Amino acid sequence: MFSRHVTKDISAYCHGELSSQQSKQFAEHIISCVRCRSRFEEIKLGIKFAEQLPQISAPDHLWSGLESLLDKQGGPQITQIRQVPASSWRMRVAAAAVILLVVSLGVWWVYNKRSGAVLITENGKPYWQVIRLDGTPTIGKEGISNNGQLAVGEWLETDGKSKAQIAVSSIGSVDIDENTRVRLLETHATEHRLELARGKMSARIWAPPRLFFVDTPSAVAADLGCAYTLEVDDHGASKLQVTSGWVALELRDRESTVPAGASCETRPVVGPGTPYFDDSSNEFRAELNKVDFDPDAAARSAALKLMLDDARPKDTLTLWHLLTRVDGNDRVRVYEKMAALSPPPQGVTREGILQLNQTMLDGWRDELKLTWMGVGKGVPKPLAEAYWRAKNGLSRRLKEMAPK
Repeated sequence: MFSRHVTKDISAYCHGELSSQQSKQFAEHIISCVRCRSRFEEIKLGIKFAEQLPQISAPDHLWSGLESLLDKQGGPQITQIRQVPASSWRMRVAAAAVILLVVSLGVWWVYNKRSGAVLITENGKPYWQVIRLDGTPTIGKEGISNNGQLAVGEWLETDGKSKAQIAVSSIGSVDIDENTRVRLLETHATEHRLELARGKMSARIWAPPRLFFVDTPSAVAADLGCAYTLEVDDHGASKLQVTSGWVALELRDRESTVPAGASCETRPVVGPGTPYFDDSSNEFRAELNKVDFDPDAAARSAALKLMLDDARPKDTLTLWHLLTRVDGNDRVRVYEKMAALSPPPQGVTREGILQLNQTMLDGWRDELKLTWMGVGKGVPKPLAEAYWRAKNGLSRRLKEMAPK
């Protein structure tokens, strides 16, 4: 698959649609291939520009206004679609991408406050730069007065009054909250890895997917090009909350893929739970917690029934993951609820899903992604992805940076 240039696979790679092995091969190819690496660098530059947006709030009517404008000008609506030639869609999506990049570039030039991080070595040993944000963080036993250097194998710790920021090579940054302990495990061209032993961190990464990892006591967070927070408690359990892009939580053969607007919890030994959208009901999340982590099989089955009664079309994110985690009649119930909320696409059968046919599972997931992104069916995938990235990236950044 990757013996030639891989530019046509960049979209699938960035959205976590390749297998772990394919993603690794892709990353190795773009590192060694100047042409493909250059194309990916363009995407990384755009993300970096977006991260430098000014501190202003986005009006509530922003997105509805954009949709109305597109409709008046004969463009596509997000909730329904007119039949137009594929070439026309490509031109419109390309034009939208150019506009977003130009606007972000202009904003970056005006509001740029800091330069990008770079990988630095001292005596041949790589380290990451650390900036003190508050209090007195420590590296090893040494306090940081202003800036510090976190070398491979060293621990960075904050107490109840200190915070810090780590420049992750040239690919992003990580804010370290109070009462947090992290260690730099490795950093090189094909992998950057932290260990979060306890506390809370917030990462903003503009690198190729699966180059930045965070080890926790109960799972590994694999970045797929995103922004997220990760918190580990004193018992080794963790919670991931994604604000932009996608993150994969992994432990052995168990994996949860978490999109923007969703969260996922983990437990030692068990590993990742099932992802859920943050706007799901309290009851839904409480029952899901039992399905994921209650040791009693009867209790899990009873909780599943209550959870399915409360599921929305958007919650097929959770149900799709559960298909491979329950069996027997419970799997049948999950399938039937999913089919009622969003019928499987052509070529995906009840028998195949119940037998966990991977091709059919992937096909249904790709169809459901439109629902998870919050756009209507029938919208061309490139347009849906562009709209979703803009709304969950640029709008998120505007609102987060707005003065309180």
